[in-house]
Amino acid sequence: MPQPDPNSRLAAAGRIAHLLADELVQPVAPFVTDFVTQLVGGVQPLGVVFYGSVLREMDPEGILDFYVIVERLKDWRAGPVAREANRLLPPNVEYHEILVDDRLIRAKVAILSIDQFRRMTGPASLDTTVWARFCQPVRLVWIRGSEAADAILSCIVRAVGQAGRWAAVLGPESGTADEYWRALFAHTYGAELRVENGRRPRTLLAGQEERYRALLPDIWIADGLPFERSADMLTPRLTPGLRSRMREGWWLRGRVGRVLNISRLAKGAFTFEGGARYIAWKIQRHSGIILPLGPFSERHPLICLPYLLWKLRQAGFFRRRG
Repeated sequence: MPQPDPNSRLAAAGRIAHLLADELVQPVAPFVTDFVTQLVGGVQPLGVVFYGSVLREMDPEGILDFYVIVERLKDWRAGPVAREANRLLPPNVEYHEILVDDRLIRAKVAILSIDQFRRMTGPASLDTTVWARFCQPVRLVWIRGSEAADAILSCIVRAVGQAGRWAAVLGPESGTADEYWRALFAHTYGAELRVENGRRPRTLLAGQEERYRALLPDIWIADGLPFERSADMLTPRLTPGLRSRMREGWWLRGRVGRVLNISRLAKGAFTFEGGARYIAWKIQRHSGIILPLGPFSERHPLICLPYLLWKLRQAGFFRRRG
């Protein structure tokens, strides 16, 4: 099958950008925007992007997930050690609790510079962490201006392109769009060492099937990847050499991803702002046990993990788990 012509590729790229731009500006619950307004305060990031499980299924009692995109890392409230850690191994993650209309709202907040965002959504990145999240629906809930919006949208377009390109290699030789996306997400979860059950990739598609089905063929057209379509079935025409090279590339990303995520856990011992409160809240929500915290354990949850486990044992957490 011949490769898509330049006009077809441009038209497909335009459809992708239009779909993603429309998603970004869809409204969110007022408590989300109120939370972000307080979170940002006097800081002026380029934008704040809302993503994750609470976006997919609104739950004010759950944990909101945000990425704060800044022009320079020093633009965010963080000490020099945290900034250097974020420069070397992005992103840093913080946990915040903010009172909104007399309700305590909780969120995990990741910090990236726009240069890091571009790099981590590009084809040379060995880290799947960022593009695997931003190929999913997201909302832009705070923005500095139109130029910042364009820069963030450009990165999200790159993330979606990355995802569709890898789906062609990691999915079946021929299958539905849903099967390609489920195969992709199963592989990205594996690369991140995330403990999820086998239903998780299907959950990510739930309610958004038409979105993913529209995106995948357009990604392949925009990328110049020839494929055949018969009813709901898609068959990418990858040469054996290209398929082999990309599978080797994914093998490398899988190995690097494991190392990066273990390294991020170690880094979090010193940079996960509010991490102990996050752990304590998770334990209280799932078990009802209130875990008292001191100032040091609040600042360094992973360093104090043995102490926290001892306190849990005293409180009967492990007996309750059987």
